[in-house]
Amino acid sequence: RDRDRDRDRDRNKDRDGKSTGARIQYRDSPKSQFESSNTGKDRRPKWGKAEDEDDQKKKINPEDKEKANFGLSGVLNEDEKTGMMYKGILLKWSEPPDAHMPKKRWRIYVFKNDEILDTLHIHRQSAYLVGREEKIADILVEHPSCSKQHAVIQFRVKTTYPENAGALAKPKRTVEPYLMDLGSTNGTFLNQRRIDESKYLEIGNKDVVKFGESTREYVFIKEES
Repeated sequence: RDRDRDRDRDRNKDRDGKSTGARIQYRDSPKSQFESSNTGKDRRPKWGKAEDEDDQKKKINPEDKEKANFGLSGVLNEDEKTGMMYKGILLKWSEPPDAHMPKKRWRIYVFKNDEILDTLHIHRQSAYLVGREEKIADILVEHPSCSKQHAVIQFRVKTTYPENAGALAKPKRTVEPYLMDLGSTNGTFLNQRRIDESKYLEIGNKDVVKFGESTREYVFIKEES
């Protein structure tokens, strides 16, 4: 009788196949979802972009960082303390925040002994360096009493308010030329008076400027329109 019970149980097992408990265990097995028993490799899903071994080897080595390049770049290189570098020469000044291209046409007539030697048009840029350094000077002066970087003519925005117009009056903004001596040895002169160094002084129409001991006179003329 016991043999008959065992035989019946074996028949039922063959007819139904694997038991329900076995299937649940298989379905919940971590190996069925994330691993392959044939390869033995972990197939668990990973977050982010996959990174192969070659990419890991290419990680930046701190010793391979680019070293500082102290060569000049061919453009203005700002100096942290004193101003700007231009063509490998340290300038004695840098343009102020209110620097601006002139809106009016300005000319300089260069006189010597009441004779006109040259006419300079100075409305095409916001600043003009005056000096003996040929590499960087916009207005070259060759007299030996003049310094390599003697002075600068700087166009700046000038803001004025109409008189007796009240608090709601709109300001008037113009662009005017200013003169600054760059610590020259023999000075810069505006209308026969030596100006202080490192200070901007406005240049008016028909004003006369001289540099050092040179006898040449630079007369500023503003074109009215």
